[in-house]
Amino acid sequence: MNIEPRFGADIARSAAIADNDDELAAARKRKIIIGGAVLILVALLAFLAWRGSEKPPAPTEQPPRVTVVRPGTQKVAAMISATGTLAARREMPVGVAGEGGMINRVYVEAGDWVRTGQTLATIDASVQTQQAAQLRAQIAAARADAVIAQSELTRSQALVSRGFVSKADLERKQATRDAAQARVAVAQAQLGETNAQIGRLDIRAPAAGLVLTRDAEPGQVVMPTNGALFRMAKGGEMELRATLAESDLAQIAVGDSAQVRPVGSSRSFAGHVWQIAPVINAQSRQGQVRIALDYDKALRPGGFATADLHTGVRVAPVLPESAVLSDEKGNFVYVVGADRRVARRDVKVGPVTAAGLPIFSGLVGTEKVVLSAGAFLSVGDLVSPVLDERGQ
Repeated sequence: MNIEPRFGADIARSAAIADNDDELAAARKRKIIIGGAVLILVALLAFLAWRGSEKPPAPTEQPPRVTVVRPGTQKVAAMISATGTLAARREMPVGVAGEGGMINRVYVEAGDWVRTGQTLATIDASVQTQQAAQLRAQIAAARADAVIAQSELTRSQALVSRGFVSKADLERKQATRDAAQARVAVAQAQLGETNAQIGRLDIRAPAAGLVLTRDAEPGQVVMPTNGALFRMAKGGEMELRATLAESDLAQIAVGDSAQVRPVGSSRSFAGHVWQIAPVINAQSRQGQVRIALDYDKALRPGGFATADLHTGVRVAPVLPESAVLSDEKGNFVYVVGADRRVARRDVKVGPVTAAGLPIFSGLVGTEKVVLSAGAFLSVGDLVSPVLDERGQ
């Protein structure tokens, strides 16, 4: 029988089928590997594209280091600064007291010292002198008439007892004598009035003091309506009329000492407060304080001056001058808060002392105040504060 050849053919066919299956499996495996590689590549490209679209992280910046100080508090002399105008404490205008006339002579200049009653200028009195001479003649005539009247009365009194003169005649003689004496008194009063007018033609100093201005010249015709011909400072006393805010006025008392410095002068002059304005200006909320000063030729009325008023001792923070800044709004400092952010604090400072600048308002003394370099900072800046050695 033909069995072997068929058996061999089946074996060959089975082997071919097995080989074909292996090739299919290998092809499917290659497809799976290639597909996975493609997916991984696509995912990698997408990740790289997303990373490339992000901004790189900014490098971390270190906040700047600033030196701060806690000022604390200490006792300082309380002072209030003020500005104002110099003036005579008691200014006396001196003018024509009489009828007036033409000035003959002026005896003083501005800046001269005069005593009480001293003649400053004289006015022509020729008319009044003639009137006085006339009145003196009238007095002499009236006296002569009075003498005659008295003599006639005396004789009549001697004759009335003998019956030669009636009582009516005697009374008329007495009346005549009394009238003559009255005319003498009237003439004397008129002469006294004229002499007083002549005396008032001399322009005199009402009190001792300093002549501030002179507005009189020889030949000038003056009348009472001309106003003041001279202005004087009584006793030479001066004052500074300073304007202060309402809050500052409340801290000042009459008698407080002050140091006054005229503009352009390196000298200071001691004075004291002698008057505080009883009324505050409703618009400006300010009032005037008047500081009395002794006379000195460097104190010129009308000049500008500054004053430091000593109002006692108070407890206040004190800072170095480098810590205090200023702008159009006034003085201020920079403080560093708990969040290390810079904040502005407006302050009111007093006069410079050996220890520094006293801060009269705006700080309590426990704040961290930027000691220097404040000009390079801005409100809200983040800083790294370093406490100064003098800090508490």
